[in-house]
Amino acid sequence: MGEYITISDGFRAYVARPASAPAPAVVVLHEVFGVNADIRQTCDELAGKGFLAVAPDLFWRQSPGVDLSVTSEADWKTGLGLYMAYDRDAGVGDVAATIAAASRLPGCTGKVAVMGYCLGGLMAYLTAARSKVDAVVAYHGGDTEKYLGEASALAAPLLMHLADEDEFISKDAQAAIKAALANRPNVQIYSYAGCNHAFSRHGGTHYNAEAAALANGRTWDFLKQKLG
Repeated sequence: MGEYITISDGFRAYVARPASAPAPAVVVLHEVFGVNADIRQTCDELAGKGFLAVAPDLFWRQSPGVDLSVTSEADWKTGLGLYMAYDRDAGVGDVAATIAAASRLPGCTGKVAVMGYCLGGLMAYLTAARSKVDAVVAYHGGDTEKYLGEASALAAPLLMHLADEDEFISKDAQAAIKAALANRPNVQIYSYAGCNHAFSRHGGTHYNAEAAALANGRTWDFLKQKLG
């Protein structure tokens, strides 16, 4: 079980600590559902792999403490409304503040990565382009293709996971992402055949155990390599 910390007035994050310290930190950025059971489980799994996991409440400016179910139609509508109104530019600042807070947590080595899903995947990419971080992992970041003009600013190592049959990221969008990042030596992109959006979400409609295990294994190896 994790705990919650305060990053600034009204802005909180869930924290899962590894069994031993010091350890590098991973800032986990949520989907439209907030810091829900799926994200907390992801943090707990990262802690089990030896990372200090920190999941900030990205929607804190709109509706603090969002914790939505992926199986509730009403919660989906709530989450989509929050997503549509979300200020991405302000969000990058919130992620940067979380990176700074994570680096100062007792038991952190000072190394910090950012990892995100859907909205969080996009925010991970934008953070890599606009802020300082040691490594970045993006799972099916929606709208990433709209920000490819910022690709030249990417400095940190970036690992990206895309689902071939993603209903929210078209094949043309995926092709554009791959083309824009193809010649960047610090970027790795993996595609997962036959998979839909959120294929690694615990208990999700499109959960694919085999692809999730492959993607998560690649992520854990990448984080260990880049964070030490």
